[in-house]
Amino acid sequence: MAFLSSFKSTVFLWVLIGASCGNPTKGQKTNEEPTSSAQKAAPQAPIIVAANNTAAYLPLLEGKKIGIVANQTSVIFKYPKDVEESIKPYTHLVDSLLLHHITIKKVFAPEHGFRGRADAGEKVKDEVDAKTGLPLLSLHGKNRKPTAEQLQGLDLILFDIQDVGVRFYTYIATLQLVMEACAENNIPMIVLDRPNPNGHYIDGPTMEEAHTNFLGMTPIPLVYGMTIGEYAKMLNGEGWLANAKTVDLTVIPLKNYSHTRSYHLPIRPSPNLPNDIAINLYPSLGLFEGTTVNAGRGTEQQFQRYGASFLDSLKYDFTYTPKPNFGSKYPKEEGKRAYGKDLSQTPKMNEISLAWIQDAYENSTKRDAFFKTAGFTRHAGTTKLQQQLEEGLSEAAIKASWQEDINAFKVIRAKYLLYD
Repeated sequence: MAFLSSFKSTVFLWVLIGASCGNPTKGQKTNEEPTSSAQKAAPQAPIIVAANNTAAYLPLLEGKKIGIVANQTSVIFKYPKDVEESIKPYTHLVDSLLLHHITIKKVFAPEHGFRGRADAGEKVKDEVDAKTGLPLLSLHGKNRKPTAEQLQGLDLILFDIQDVGVRFYTYIATLQLVMEACAENNIPMIVLDRPNPNGHYIDGPTMEEAHTNFLGMTPIPLVYGMTIGEYAKMLNGEGWLANAKTVDLTVIPLKNYSHTRSYHLPIRPSPNLPNDIAINLYPSLGLFEGTTVNAGRGTEQQFQRYGASFLDSLKYDFTYTPKPNFGSKYPKEEGKRAYGKDLSQTPKMNEISLAWIQDAYENSTKRDAFFKTAGFTRHAGTTKLQQQLEEGLSEAAIKASWQEDINAFKVIRAKYLLYD
């Protein structure tokens, strides 16, 4: 019963997702005049993900043979009044559609697999889902783009995956390849939209065409401030799919969402993004993926710390030792004492920080081996950022070099926004 009570509290907190978090803490001063309870603004309505809006898309699925692109985040949430019905506060989309007698023929899974358990970059094999008996076709194994053979016999593709709004997070690359496959095989596509937890800002270097790869396939900044549904509309509208083809696309929108609202992800979107802090720090600390520095993989604070055995031990009083764990079978600096910084108490970020990668580079005893140049370029989308960091440019100077491209992107982005 104690577990159920705690569980109820957790679900109730989820329903309040997106409520304003800007109230001053005790002891802080404010310029606002005191207000009575009656004058206080009413709580914001909860954000409703598109998957919950079944009335908007079930009629589009009836009588059709569909394929679903999904993972562990593809769920329909329940509300507190429904908690007694189940231990979990959600139903997986696949299970829900089967209960509605929708004909699902195949499920396509992105990086990390249908259950979200595979390591970053780990190849995922095709298999059969033990619960439903449906074929699970990996889009991170022998192919990343659905083949014509895999799409044969399907009338429609339904896409529903929680993204985090960072260019090198591969779910948007999977979205693009699925859209291309649908365009080439004349199969309509529906995207069920979900909030972007990093949708409140735009920042970072823009992907250059010469360096496009699975970590960045379009000319967008590192943090692009769009939901996955808005991004799908942009891919279609800007002719960014292969051969400038377009797909018959329907986006089912969110309710009560704006880009400035905070959003807590109730389910970790991948093994190494365990909480809101990690997701918020990921745009900044994800750049360490292209270096030899550990960014928390092999600990329980992934993307909430960084360190390495070759950082100057006299400069840091925080240490940790990465070890194999869930989502990280072979972490960098495995078994070594890593010297670095704990960032788990960092306030919410509204921009990318280069301070931490600059700090690590400046205090590295092995600067010539700091960058894994090919990998860093794939993450940054440009060779310029590594050069700027090696030359010791200030963060302000580096960020100034991004602005022209960011401003040009904002003009494009504005055409496809579904929310304020």
